[in-house]
Amino acid sequence: MFDVASSKAGAQVVLATSADEEYPPENIIDGSQDTFWVTTGLYPQEFVITFQALMNINTVRIQSFNVRKITVGRSVSNEPTEFELLREKDVESTDGQLQEEEIHCGGNLTAQHLKFTIQSGYDHFATIHQVHVDGNAVHS
Repeated sequence: MFDVASSKAGAQVVLATSADEEYPPENIIDGSQDTFWVTTGLYPQEFVITFQALMNINTVRIQSFNVRKITVGRSVSNEPTEFELLREKDVESTDGQLQEEEIHCGGNLTAQHLKFTIQSGYDHFATIHQVHVDGNAVHS
């Protein structure tokens, strides 16, 4: 298993509902905890990560700040459409520290795209520092 959501693995952030040129959505998958994507106020906020190919997903780890509630959906379509809800998580406030959430998918879940929706936050702005997806390519 390796991080199939990293830009080095060919993954891309194909949609983000907000953008700031100082903190672009690509920071989510650049492999650095020092960079991040910042939302621009209103909720919900979404971003979609598209993988190089159809992937078997084992675990999704999200590092964030000020996220109160997040949902994760998956799509197996060629285009990032027809998302099925995987998990809805209430995230605890961490008093100024990065939040770390882990979602176990069991290893037999496939996805071509993952959609993350920040439903609410603890403040007007939230940040996503890293999304790491342990998985591997589906072999025909």
